[in-house]
Parts: sequence; structure tokens; C-alpha cells
Amino acid sequence: MTSPIPHLTTLSSILEKLRVKRQDNEFRLTDKGFSCCNEKHYQPEDLTIIRTYRFEGQSDPADSAILYLIEANDGLIGYSIDTFGPYSNNPDGYDDFIKQIKVQERETGEEF
Repeated sequence: MTSPIPHLTTLSSILEKLRVKRQDNEFRLTDKGFSCCNEKHYQPEDLTIIRTYRFEGQSDPADSAILYLIEANDGLIGYSIDTFGPYSNNPDGYDDFIKQIKVQERETGEEF
């Protein structure tokens, strides 16, 4: 018996589904921690990575990215996108910050 072929998706389709679910809050690294739409700042201990999606550019390495679905301790759910490789444009300290966030992957109620 063969396993089913996994459903492949794109970064833009996941972002659209997050928008529909009102979870399209982007966490951005600032000098005060991750900041989001409500201007609140979060430290790594305030956050949990609940899903991770990795995208590898088939024809262009610049398309390589990881989307982290993140939940804050106040219930806010949002995301952060990490481009990786030589084309990364994240600010200094992003990698260290994201590595400090605990990971507790779980089903989010809908498979993207």
C-alpha cells in the first residue's frame, strides 16, 4: 500500500488562508522583540511556534522560505517569514531570536 501524495501548497495560498481566518498578523523583529499589529512587543518566552511550513524554490533559490505560525501568550496568532540562504533579508538577530521560541507543533484545525 502506498501513502497518499501530500498536498503541495504555496506560501501565498497559506497567507490567504491565514487572512481568511484573521490570523494574518505579521510578527516582525524590532529592537524591543517581535512586534505585531497591536504594537505590543513579545519576547521569545511569550511565544510558541505552533506550525512550520518550509518552501523551497523549484526554479529560483530566492523563493526559499520558512513560515512560522506563532501563538503569543495573550492568544494572538500570527506568522513570521524567514527567507534563508544567501538571499535572506531578515534583520540581524532574527535567527537567534526565532531559535529561542519554544516549538509545540499542533494541528491548527485545518490542513493547509
